[in-house]
Amino acid sequence: MPLLVLAGVAQGEAKPSAPAEEPRVNADPAFPFSNEIAAFAKADEAGPALRDAILFLGSSSIRLWDIGASFPRRSIINRGFGGATTADVLRHYPRLLPRAKPRAVLVYVGENDLAGGASPAAVARDVLSLLKRLRTDYPAARIAYLSLKPSPIRWTLWPKMAAVNMTVAARSRVAGFDYLNVAGSLLASDGLPDASLFRKDGLHMNARGYQRWTGLVQAWLGAVFPQQLIKEEPQKAPASALSSLSD
Repeated sequence: MPLLVLAGVAQGEAKPSAPAEEPRVNADPAFPFSNEIAAFAKADEAGPALRDAILFLGSSSIRLWDIGASFPRRSIINRGFGGATTADVLRHYPRLLPRAKPRAVLVYVGENDLAGGASPAAVARDVLSLLKRLRTDYPAARIAYLSLKPSPIRWTLWPKMAAVNMTVAARSRVAGFDYLNVAGSLLASDGLPDASLFRKDGLHMNARGYQRWTGLVQAWLGAVFPQQLIKEEPQKAPASALSSLSD
């Protein structure tokens, strides 16, 4: 306790209020992680384990995605929690995994890291660590990393996002995961983020934005699981996105 406060107490003066703690840096404010992580556990206990499901893992871009409605013919598990950095996902990793091994895993994380001040090199390193851990735990699953997205409110961060995307994409083949370029689908003809695809906050996508992502992911699922093409009838995706898939 500061000496000035001790002196005031000794003289019977009113004790000054303690200085407020610095708020935790959270680039994307949302519900407390503990509540969301606990909700995942309750969802797992609510029924039988989903086998051969598709696991979506990451930050609020995953959490806010209505993946159940977007992929109605597939078993889907959403493990996105708002404000999450890659370090947060790694910290809570054991509690984010479903009881049964998924058939595929799609990851979107890293954007909040940059918004919180992390360097592109550090973000790429953490993202690759997460993908390596998933590959070790799920050797038979198809794993895809969704590229960091451009958004109106974070457009100044785009050069750093592009640097992370480039590093992760370059490692995809050797590390055994697919890199899915979803960034281009959110750009307008002038090369800037298409504001009509985002909510009023300029950060999170609206239904039209998620529709773009859904088409890309459905195309990826159709490519890696061709036996389900007729059943799923995936939407067509831009050639630029499909060309980013690794073998």
